[in-house]
Amino acid sequence: MYQVIARKYRPQVFRDVVSQEHVKTTLENAIAQKRIAHGYIFSGQRGTGKTTIARILARCLNCVQGPTAEPCGECPSCREISGSGAMDVIEIDAASNRGINEMRELRENVRFQPARDRYKVFIIDEAHQITSEAFNALLKTIEEPPPWVVFVLCTTEAHKIPATIASRCQHFSFRSVDFEELTARMAWICQQEGIEADGETLAVLAQAGEGSVRDSLSALDQAIACCGSKLSAADVRALLGAFSLDSLEKVTRALADGDSRRMLEVVDELERNGHNLQHFSRELARYFRNLLVAKIAGADSRLIGASQAERERLVGLAAAFSEEDLTRYLQLSLDLFRDLQFSLQPRFHLEIGLVKLVQAGRLVSIEEALAGIGGAQPAPVSRPAPQPTKAAVPSGQAGGLPQSGDARARLHAHLIEKQLTHLADAVEHARMAVSGAELAIAAPKSYALYFKDRAFEEAVGQVFGRPLRLKFTAVEAADSAAAPPALTAPAAREDEATARALSNPEVQRFREVFGGEVRKVRNLKE
Repeated sequence: MYQVIARKYRPQVFRDVVSQEHVKTTLENAIAQKRIAHGYIFSGQRGTGKTTIARILARCLNCVQGPTAEPCGECPSCREISGSGAMDVIEIDAASNRGINEMRELRENVRFQPARDRYKVFIIDEAHQITSEAFNALLKTIEEPPPWVVFVLCTTEAHKIPATIASRCQHFSFRSVDFEELTARMAWICQQEGIEADGETLAVLAQAGEGSVRDSLSALDQAIACCGSKLSAADVRALLGAFSLDSLEKVTRALADGDSRRMLEVVDELERNGHNLQHFSRELARYFRNLLVAKIAGADSRLIGASQAERERLVGLAAAFSEEDLTRYLQLSLDLFRDLQFSLQPRFHLEIGLVKLVQAGRLVSIEEALAGIGGAQPAPVSRPAPQPTKAAVPSGQAGGLPQSGDARARLHAHLIEKQLTHLADAVEHARMAVSGAELAIAAPKSYALYFKDRAFEEAVGQVFGRPLRLKFTAVEAADSAAAPPALTAPAAREDEATARALSNPEVQRFREVFGGEVRKVRNLKE
């Protein structure tokens, strides 16, 4: 009967295990020094060797030449443990044996000595799924087991193991397998099996495993069943639903050109070819992450899980973008992948997500915008001297409005220039003062309608650079020539500071770029 590659080439001694040097060295030294603990916790992501090392530990403890770090592999104990048939090595799947009754049965089993071997080893897989009550039933047994018992708890979620259990065991954290070590292991297996596979093909298989040896070997087994004894990267990608750099490069070309239409064509092509859009968005996020790492660390970085040729190509692609752009693209692609998990219309989400990437590439940082403002040379603003209140300005006279003087003089000059003489006459018979966002007007009641005229409101906005609230107060004609009561010294200074600030060329340029309204101006010297 055929045996899958992951089982056929399962390591039988510590030296055959890929990576996990910190775990192997500690256990070998513990066995050599006869310092064997009664409880171990092996945690880490799937397919990194937790159960495999637990079985090797059982062989080391029960080998006829042991306890030894180098089991012979020939004695009945070693052969039975390798074939999962040893009576004194009990493997329990906690996913289906997680209740208190199963743990009570295990506790009763612990009391009996091994039938033949030196140690009775309990390997509990998926240990985090054991219920709290079951863990409590096992607590005293794990703390003080008989001298012939060793517990090994394997889990992918160590944080779910109760602290009362974890404190009674030695904890080993398994790491994801390095990309280069994984490809080297698969290259050796292909050589043993007579399979032809180049470096790019092995890189695709290793990427599919995402640091898991078992997942990568399962993908290799599937590729051999599909393609035979000669594997090609293109066929393996098609089989696994992976995307090549050529297909992902279409996105970066569209970003470089700012072409939203091409982004929509990418989605249409994915849809027509039956690709999983969620899988594409995940691969796109991984692609932008690799581009960002290539931009920062270069082609020789081990942080990119890809072949050397692919890393060099990623460096070339990343050269067209800045670190800020790639960081923004990575964040947007991660958000897109998250949204697609719950989308009822994945195509629409993917389309708008890719168009957002194009729009994000057109953004200008605030530093660049401010630098552009500072380096711009706006047209000079004409500042003629203030004109007398009753002086008429010839209609053909050119030049800007006065930027200093009291509010009434500035407004009067503007109305004369616009040939609104009836409004200018009303201003001449009024008292005015600007305070914050308000223009206080004191004039005879007969002029009230003039100050409610739409043309007057527009003139006020043009003169002072912002709309002001008009507050009209009716007074006797004899009082209209007196100083306006609202025009106090602080208000006059504020009016003058506002005029100076709004006439500054850089402030004017800033308002042209960003728009908005200047609500208040404060003199920092006061």
